[in-house]
Amino acid sequence: MRRAVVTGAAGFIGSHLSERLVAEGWSVVGIDAFTAYYDRADKVANLGALDGAPRFDLVEGDLNDVDLAPLLADRPVVFHLAAQPGVRLSFGEGFARYTADNILATQRVLEAAAAADCPRVVWASSSSVYGDAAAYPCIEAETATAPRSPYGVTKRACEDLAAVYGNGGLSTVGLRYFTVYGPRQRPDMAMRKLCEALLDGASFPLYGDGSQSRDFTHVADAVDATFRAGLAEGPARIYNVGGGHEATLAEVIALLEDLAGRSAVLDRRPVQAGDVKRTAADTTRAVEDLGWRASVGLREGLRSQLDWVAARRAAPVAG
Repeated sequence: MRRAVVTGAAGFIGSHLSERLVAEGWSVVGIDAFTAYYDRADKVANLGALDGAPRFDLVEGDLNDVDLAPLLADRPVVFHLAAQPGVRLSFGEGFARYTADNILATQRVLEAAAAADCPRVVWASSSSVYGDAAAYPCIEAETATAPRSPYGVTKRACEDLAAVYGNGGLSTVGLRYFTVYGPRQRPDMAMRKLCEALLDGASFPLYGDGSQSRDFTHVADAVDATFRAGLAEGPARIYNVGGGHEATLAEVIALLEDLAGRSAVLDRRPVQAGDVKRTAADTTRAVEDLGWRASVGLREGLRSQLDWVAARRAAPVAG
């Protein structure tokens, strides 16, 4: 039986990945710190489908404190998805948290995996490492990295750390995720906020004029790329994971308005520090090396997220 450790297992991508691994017959140990970045109840709900699963065990703990050696003793594949997310809160005093949860925690995971002789560490980088690129789409081996936020800086530093351990013999694969969305998306992310605003008749905070564009990636496609990266023979150290559906925020708003059958109330605000104007991924390397290709269309993906938000609204409140 294949074994895996998934850090950030109760998070957005981590919970979906854990379900995929268990469904594929893997034995999974999930690690999550349940940080205060967003409501613990959301993360508990994310793990609902894994509650009582015979091949899934959850360890609650901070990666900077937990003893990783016994968790990696059987040489599992490590999927390191835990991190402090978000661009805006990484400025100012908040950067200390990003340093600890992104850079230091990643170094501990890489160190422990190398010591345990784990066969592979797949870990979450971000399209934020590119910043505002000189040309699009971004290509791993050609596009320079120039983060525009402290968050992006931490992810770029983790890429350097992974390269150091890779040069020492540890097989590492970093995935530069491009704006992952879908069911269980974090409550601070724009698409979830927009879905909630449409269903609740509330206002949606629109930063900038809506012309900023993103390469949107459905969580099912992100998970498939992550799973494949854990199994690939002789993979590259970095892959773009983009959905191939670049759209402006204004276009996403229009699509969701059409799906919801109602108009959004927009609260227009200034552009936020660290936000880039555009992201777009060249995924040729992932297609060729991993046999992966994004398959969920933007409208289909937005429908899945809107339906999930609606189902949460309809569910009875616990307690």
